[in-house]
Amino acid sequence: MTNTKSKHDPFAVLKVKEFLFFLNTRFFLTLAIQMQSVIVGWQVYKITGDVLDLGLIGLAEAIPFIAVSLFSGHVADVVSRKKIIIIATSFLTVSTSALLYFSLDTSTILQQHGTMPIFIVIGFTGIVRGFISASFPSFMSQLVSRDLYTNAATWNSTVWHVASIVGPAMAGFICAVSFTAAYKVNIALIAISIFSFLFIKSKPLPKKEKAESLFESLSAGIKFVFKNQLILGALSLDLFAVLFGGAVAMLPAFADKILHVGAIELGFLRAAPALGAVVMALIIAYKPPTQNAGRNLFLSIAAFGAATILFGISENYYLSLFFLFLTGAFDNVSVVIRHSILQLATPDNMRGRVSAVNSIFIGSSNEIGAFESGVAARSLGLKASVVFGGIMTIFIVAATAKIAPKLRKLNMKNIE
Repeated sequence: MTNTKSKHDPFAVLKVKEFLFFLNTRFFLTLAIQMQSVIVGWQVYKITGDVLDLGLIGLAEAIPFIAVSLFSGHVADVVSRKKIIIIATSFLTVSTSALLYFSLDTSTILQQHGTMPIFIVIGFTGIVRGFISASFPSFMSQLVSRDLYTNAATWNSTVWHVASIVGPAMAGFICAVSFTAAYKVNIALIAISIFSFLFIKSKPLPKKEKAESLFESLSAGIKFVFKNQLILGALSLDLFAVLFGGAVAMLPAFADKILHVGAIELGFLRAAPALGAVVMALIIAYKPPTQNAGRNLFLSIAAFGAATILFGISENYYLSLFFLFLTGAFDNVSVVIRHSILQLATPDNMRGRVSAVNSIFIGSSNEIGAFESGVAARSLGLKASVVFGGIMTIFIVAATAKIAPKLRKLNMKNIE
């Protein structure tokens, strides 16, 4: 008798040519965004020396990001997603060019106005990111077949995290030379990502099931998410874990005040979680967390919270690197599971709007979490604020496990 059960191929999605161009675009764009995050954080902290300003950077990006997210999700379901991504990424080049201009020796903008011009540009970047976040996942689902969604989510996450390793490390080294040089490299990376994306053909938009007004279209994504217990549970769990458990925003202050290191070491600290995520992604590629996915989701986020607590306690640079590595490894398990749930449970004609709601929950939570971390660091102190965040993450995991049994018992194959 022939065995009809096909063997799992961890590299199956990499045989799709357009998906490879997508990953290349994803890599260089993420590289640029991660670099810019380190450059801006280090530059602002050097100017003001205030940990709250590190949090305000996140808030300056999160508010406009949230404000446009529902509309950007609607646009991603009615306008060519390829066109949206190219236009939005081009505007990202404009905003980075403004940051480059501020850093020039001939510019007096920062001397006259302090860090305010930087915050304004970051706010504009938040708007751009809102459109990118709604369009990228939606477009990715059109490049691969349904049976490759989990495999695609794994490699997409892997590439994102590899770029998140290289980007901060590059930023740390180049910032040690000058902020101007760092922003120039940043612009070049964005240009490469746009060029790579041009090799992917435009895809037709899925047909709408019925005619909708703008308000109906905007609200449809929210209604869909709140009616789907699996999606709502996974998004909520990740939202609060990231909101309270993120220590990354405070790393410039940790590097300076606790670990007593400079820009290069800061780059490695920022890269450590992504390195952990890449190692975990390689494991997931061979052994997907689809079996007992709910249990794996809860355990990974609880472990993320524990590693965050240990990082907050540590005063040794190398131990801190290791604990940040662990946060990235455990976080990536939840990322792959959440992305797989979203891809498998969302209809094609709603992917833009559901991706936008996901972005509000997850994308903005990083920035709002950065603001929370800044406020907590100022009121509780750096170390105590991170430990508190880790404790809150574990508490949220325990509470969600009790009130969301369907998510806790999830086997991914049930929604495939």
